[in-house]
Amino acid sequence: MRPSGRNLDQMRDVSIETGVTKHAEGSCLIRIGDTHVLCTASVDEKVPPFLRNSGLGWVTAEYGMLPRATTTRMRREAKNGQSGRTQEIQRLIGRSLRAGVDRVALGERQIVVDCDVIQADGGTRCASICGGWVALRLAVNALMKAGDVISDPLAEPVSAVSCGIYAGQPVLDLDYPEDSEAGVDGNFVMTGERLIEIQSSAEGTTFSREQFDQLMDLAAKGCTELMEAQKKAAS
Repeated sequence: MRPSGRNLDQMRDVSIETGVTKHAEGSCLIRIGDTHVLCTASVDEKVPPFLRNSGLGWVTAEYGMLPRATTTRMRREAKNGQSGRTQEIQRLIGRSLRAGVDRVALGERQIVVDCDVIQADGGTRCASICGGWVALRLAVNALMKAGDVISDPLAEPVSAVSCGIYAGQPVLDLDYPEDSEAGVDGNFVMTGERLIEIQSSAEGTTFSREQFDQLMDLAAKGCTELMEAQKKAAS
């Protein structure tokens, strides 16, 4: 039995509210269970120096957690510098979102996706990728409406979900009580039916190829549901 009472293949409730900030070209507040992330996408008509005069666009991401996103207050990273965990997560978000972008069609401009965790209950990086794509989609819509981008650079949503082995059973979309005790923990990033990245490791026990395949099947199911929610929110 899962602590939440969910079925093994059941996602937490998902909601995506768009247009939540006034100034960003694209924004949303994504809620996956008790994990809530504010995502904004900002368009910059300049690219990093290594891409100047290349004709290629760029998408990057920044990630952070508010001090009381967790059960006890964390110190703001602005005071102490980013942790290795934060750097690793924001690189994952950026890589994941770029994988779903036609950078030629985007044109020589940069879109920065900011993901700020308001409340954390497991799966913050996955929620950030899902919400980050919605914010990115809305920013690209604005560029296309203005005529600055002619061909749509986003073919399919990019979604991500966690899967793991909890109490000996493969489960979909781990919340914090499960994540903190999981024997195996993994994050799966997909676009359409194609894989972008898998991060999976044994936390307390090893796992078999058969168990990995079960996790992959759960991830495909979860990402399909998330993609439908993303498309609906951004339409």
